[in-house]
Amino acid sequence: MNWQLISFDWNQARAFLATAEEGSLSAAARALGLTQPTLSRQVAALEDDLGVLLFDRVGRSLSLTEAGLDLLEHVRTMGNGASLLSLAASGRSQTIEGQVSITATDAMSAYILPAVLQRVRAVAPGIEIEVVASNEVRDLRRREADIALRNIRPEQPDLIAKLARVTTAHLYASTAYLDAHGRPETPEDLKNADFVGFVDSEVLIPTLNGMGLPVSRRNFKLSSASSVVVWELVKQGLGITIMPKEIAALTPGIEKVLPELDPVPVPVWLISHRELLTSRRIRIVFDLLADALSKDIWQPAPASPTAC
Repeated sequence: MNWQLISFDWNQARAFLATAEEGSLSAAARALGLTQPTLSRQVAALEDDLGVLLFDRVGRSLSLTEAGLDLLEHVRTMGNGASLLSLAASGRSQTIEGQVSITATDAMSAYILPAVLQRVRAVAPGIEIEVVASNEVRDLRRREADIALRNIRPEQPDLIAKLARVTTAHLYASTAYLDAHGRPETPEDLKNADFVGFVDSEVLIPTLNGMGLPVSRRNFKLSSASSVVVWELVKQGLGITIMPKEIAALTPGIEKVLPELDPVPVPVWLISHRELLTSRRIRIVFDLLADALSKDIWQPAPASPTAC
């Protein structure tokens, strides 16, 4: 290898890659944990070292130049190599202290994970858990999280997936809503009902139609990208939604709507990168999550008898 040809710093290349993928200097700086001036200087230094202009700057907007586009795939390859190096090194770590990041939907993070993580903390108190509550699919191959809980099995061969549980989702509404609008006895009774949906209700409507419900987009007067917000709106009596039974069981004042309807199966997959599972601390958390999720440990405890 001709080492004299490598005249730039990896941090500069990383700054260029982050800016290209995030779309702006400010977004890239946030992603890398840098100040915007620092990141801007790194990109400018890379341009000076390579002798090319990587971005056209018009006001506050950036666009890749032809040279930037040509170099982007090479830098992506470097970035993937750096990620693999980090994965391999992390996977060889045998300490049971340190951080493990878990990504899950906001609803699972808020309602299900707390009881599960109590067990993890009891068994491995030296492990620091970061919960990344997000409804976006995180890229485990690029170390955006160590472990993911998802409802769809991944197809990438370098990811390990374990089916931790298959739960079911049902229709729910608050007692206050049903008292005000009546308790439906047939699917047809929901034709004019108020539903609370997610931002892309077009995905939910076919599922509800498959359950035999005559609903359309006009039934969805409220929606949110956050399933926690959706559930709170339902709790406040603003409509009906579909939710896993475990979350409903934790929520007072909630009733199942048309309980005779066939439930919707909801698989819960526990996923990690193949390399990461050779890390003792990640393996411990993965196995504890798998065991806890296979049991109903988050169900509300029975009320203690009142002392006389």
